[in-house]
Amino acid sequence: MGTRRLARELAMQALFSMDMNCAFSSEALADYSRCFSPSERAMPFFRRLTDGVLMYIDDIDQVIEGYSSNWKVRRMACVDRNVLRLAVFELLYCEDIPTKVSINEAIDIAKKFGASESGGFINGILDSIRIALEKNELKAIALPPPADDPSPVKG
Repeated sequence: MGTRRLARELAMQALFSMDMNCAFSSEALADYSRCFSPSERAMPFFRRLTDGVLMYIDDIDQVIEGYSSNWKVRRMACVDRNVLRLAVFELLYCEDIPTKVSINEAIDIAKKFGASESGGFINGILDSIRIALEKNELKAIALPPPADDPSPVKG
């Protein structure tokens, strides 16, 4: 398994844990990381994802709701909601990560950790967001990648 895939899976699990405990904060993330620390190699990308989602969670949730037909984020399955949060963070704020990679990784993680229909559900929402970005109906805000992320860009 690649370093970025591992970091994405651990980030989803960290967000899932915080979500289940109703505690989205840097302190809750630090507690999680003490118990389930990613490898030194995966840590920079893990932190980039989790810190980014925590920083922009309200905006990310608003985008998810805007592109999911008749679904409120709070009513989605916890795994699905947190996979979507990670992928939407990548789509909106990480221009160094190809859109296709973010979507494919999200679908794979959803299939691994979610329900049987999670992959299709997530694909539908992320594809709608991808189309909106391509049509400039939704604006991405590229954040510079951190200098301490040694993992390759390809995904």
